[in-house]
Amino acid sequence: MQKSLDRKLAAIHADPSGCKEFILADAKDADMAFGIGSPGRSPERHDGEVRFRTLDEYREQMRSIVRSKLVDIMLMSASSNEVLAMQERLFDKSPVTPAARANDTTDIHILRGGRIHEAASHPFRTASLDHIQCGHLDCAEDERQRGANLGLYSITFNNDTDLDRIALEQFKLFREEAERKGFRYFLEVFDPNRPQAVAPDKVGHFVNDAIARALAGVAQAGRPLFLKIVYHGPQAMEELVRYDPQLVVGILGGSAGTTRDAFQLLHDAKKYGARVALFGRKINNSECQLAFVHFLRLIADGHLEPEESVRAYHAVLQRLGIPPHRSLDDDSKLGAGAMNYSGSGTTISIPAPMPRPVVAAPSKAAEPQGNRPDFGKMSKDERLAYHTARLNRMFG
Repeated sequence: MQKSLDRKLAAIHADPSGCKEFILADAKDADMAFGIGSPGRSPERHDGEVRFRTLDEYREQMRSIVRSKLVDIMLMSASSNEVLAMQERLFDKSPVTPAARANDTTDIHILRGGRIHEAASHPFRTASLDHIQCGHLDCAEDERQRGANLGLYSITFNNDTDLDRIALEQFKLFREEAERKGFRYFLEVFDPNRPQAVAPDKVGHFVNDAIARALAGVAQAGRPLFLKIVYHGPQAMEELVRYDPQLVVGILGGSAGTTRDAFQLLHDAKKYGARVALFGRKINNSECQLAFVHFLRLIADGHLEPEESVRAYHAVLQRLGIPPHRSLDDDSKLGAGAMNYSGSGTTISIPAPMPRPVVAAPSKAAEPQGNRPDFGKMSKDERLAYHTARLNRMFG
């Protein structure tokens, strides 16, 4: 089966400025960062007791979202990739592409009581490419398609001669190994995690320059499929997209925040040129992950606006009998979301748009033509009513 990722990337490269395709990924690789707490808190915990979901429950969420076909990529740890992609063959007849985290720099080693992530980032790789591709060392050529053939490589530039040189040297070694083994990758670039490494108002431009400089010496065969970076606002995003239209830019989700934070971040990043979003904790900490991803997909495809999506999401939670983490009013507010892996540091505040009117029922002009409604004749509120009703049918 053709993967939606490959189809969308081909369309984006064919028409970088006009293409409306958007790539959505669920990043469920947190077990390579947070340990026991990676799957998130269990909804069955007793008051006052912190109990986390199990690894099996974490993987069941992955299965559910892959089967929904709402995302284009499922990013996992190498061990989850072995279970779901190699043993269960979950992706064989799916349009979703499996991917695995190919390295785990020290700034994502976030342990309870730990301080490793507070120090300047150092390169580190737990997973081997062979383990990701076939489940053991020294894969035969015909085995390399058994598992994932796409990985996330992460690098953190800290504006330090020795640290950045070592990070770039390790990135070079990874690229060479990946090219020899036919392994595709996308590049995650975190903001500096060393205190005062760069003036706050220069971070976005520093990261843009670091990316452009690092990839200038890399031929097409060794370049990433796309980027995963912090969204630093319209100017920094437009600058990077305009610099090289063939470099597909994606954003990372950062810490959980409100539902509005997540929906607005996706909407605004797309508006200013991003073509990929990879959300981990924003999905994993939601009340109903499948419903949450449904709304991310609707926003990514231009069917709904962020504010109306929050209202519709709460309507779905009410229909399912799931208590929301916040009231609708609180969940509709924009906060300043921490955008590095540990949940501290650089923040991006997005201004709130003007309030929208209360949702109205669809008019006759917006009724389905055949099996598909005519979205072009719908107002935003009519589209909201349509999608809310559809999701209520789906989940109820």
